[in-house]
Amino acid sequence: SIFMGSEHTALNIVLDFENAQPKSDQEKKIHADIAAYLDSSETILKEIGEFTGCDDKIRAAITTPGAETEQAAWDAIVPSVDKLKNFYDFSVDLEKVLPQLLTELFSGNQACTNLEGQQALAKQLADILDFVLRFDDAKMINPAIQNDFSYYRRSLNKHKNKSDV
Repeated sequence: SIFMGSEHTALNIVLDFENAQPKSDQEKKIHADIAAYLDSSETILKEIGEFTGCDDKIRAAITTPGAETEQAAWDAIVPSVDKLKNFYDFSVDLEKVLPQLLTELFSGNQACTNLEGQQALAKQLADILDFVLRFDDAKMINPAIQNDFSYYRRSLNKHKNKSDV
């Protein structure tokens, strides 16, 4: 493991997340890049936690198929899927900057030194992991997210010629 000493003994790494500040210009640049994404993470978590979905409209369109119920479900689902796309776009953007952070922290055989010396970046890694776990938890406990997207995918062919797709 990268955290084991030469005799395979565990190393103690002291991290002070409360006072962690970027020091070098390289660390400041990476920190600023990551911070730009992390600033939005609480908003994303709030939005996904408040996501209600379109269960009633979808259920009506499935149990009572017809042009009116299907259009009502579609009209409700498009803004819902726009929100889901924003969540997806955020994760793709975060995925683009994460390798930069990981490379800086874990390059070479100096992971322990890097973590102790670049504590602001180590804190950001912890913040990203915290966000990912909370995001996945929120996504897993809200079936409306998957239901809305599944209905959207099933209905897409019927509505693909419309301007709101």
